[in-house]
Amino acid sequence: MEKIWADMYAAAKGVLAPREVSRFVEAGGVAAAIESASGKIYVGVCVDSACTLGVCAERNAIFNMITNGEGAFRRVIAINSKGEAIPPCGACRELMSQLMPDEYRNVEIMLDYEANKVVTLGMLTPEWWI
Repeated sequence: MEKIWADMYAAAKGVLAPREVSRFVEAGGVAAAIESASGKIYVGVCVDSACTLGVCAERNAIFNMITNGEGAFRRVIAINSKGEAIPPCGACRELMSQLMPDEYRNVEIMLDYEANKVVTLGMLTPEWWI
């Protein structure tokens, strides 16, 4: 396994902290880390709300990257509360594809950290609609 995956896993694990923010909002049950094109790692956690206006951990990490002036990324890992890698949902796949419409197919996604199973976003999103 490439060292970057261990670094990204550790970064995601470092912010994984399921908690109740208010009686209507929970956060931190899923954490994500992305490696930007510059090599920097950005993290995010899921924020779930009673009105469904929350955000997934992957999109939160992407928004963190964008907030910090970057717009392209190479790798993504999301982990659940047990520390297991999980695939991005359809909304996250869509945002990633729209953010990098010409390069999204090459973005690496960690599907199983223990087994070192990595696929590309192009494999997960083979027939993008745009």
